[in-house]
Amino acid sequence: MDYQKAETQPEEQKEKQSSIVEKIQQLGQTNVPQMEQSNIHVVTIIGQIEGHMQLPPQNKTTKYEHIIPQLVAAEQNSKLEGMLVILNTVGGDVEAGLAIAEMIASMSKPTVTLVLGGGHSIGVPIAVASNYSYIAETATMTIHPVRLTGLVIGVPQTFEYLDKMQERVIKFVTRHSAITDEKFKELMFSKGNLTRDIGTNVVGPDAVEYGMINEVGGIGKAITKLNELIEQRRNSQGGDLVQ
Repeated sequence: MDYQKAETQPEEQKEKQSSIVEKIQQLGQTNVPQMEQSNIHVVTIIGQIEGHMQLPPQNKTTKYEHIIPQLVAAEQNSKLEGMLVILNTVGGDVEAGLAIAEMIASMSKPTVTLVLGGGHSIGVPIAVASNYSYIAETATMTIHPVRLTGLVIGVPQTFEYLDKMQERVIKFVTRHSAITDEKFKELMFSKGNLTRDIGTNVVGPDAVEYGMINEVGGIGKAITKLNELIEQRRNSQGGDLVQ
């Protein structure tokens, strides 16, 4: 019996390891952390945010149909007390990006975002959607007007639609950060900052100075802050129970 156990155990370990490797290859993540591992759930927004249209297979993408169920599960899971969102994205689909941002902003649990590398375009609303935001010193955020790809019908209604969509993005960013409407529009429509586009490329410390991001920092600061927010939430819930 002992010999059989010794023989089967390595096989079980191999199967477990291969399933974890498969999850990393397919979804870019391991298992959702359990209570004995961590009370924090980590969500990564990388590459291009994919919306209703599927992007070519060579593109690194974040699919909103993968992220939204994760956020719902994290909100419902009583073992998870906070969420860390890590961004290194070039942007992507406006409505998909806004949907993710609205989900993060509406969570009852503490949330912290960290921009590493880049939080460009529609990544900006996601970066500011949390309770507290960090950006790496070398990270950048590109702010530019909303644009359409593919067939465009040249009628006034098309331009009105674009303008309304742009207004939704501006309102969300200004509502969830300290940047003013005027300053954000100034950065969005600036000429000469981007070589082949209208807009501005904002580096880490400048994003803090403009009021978009709360603080310059990395993973250590982000997790420390999230633990502080979790502790505050525990104390406030404890206070409510006593009353």
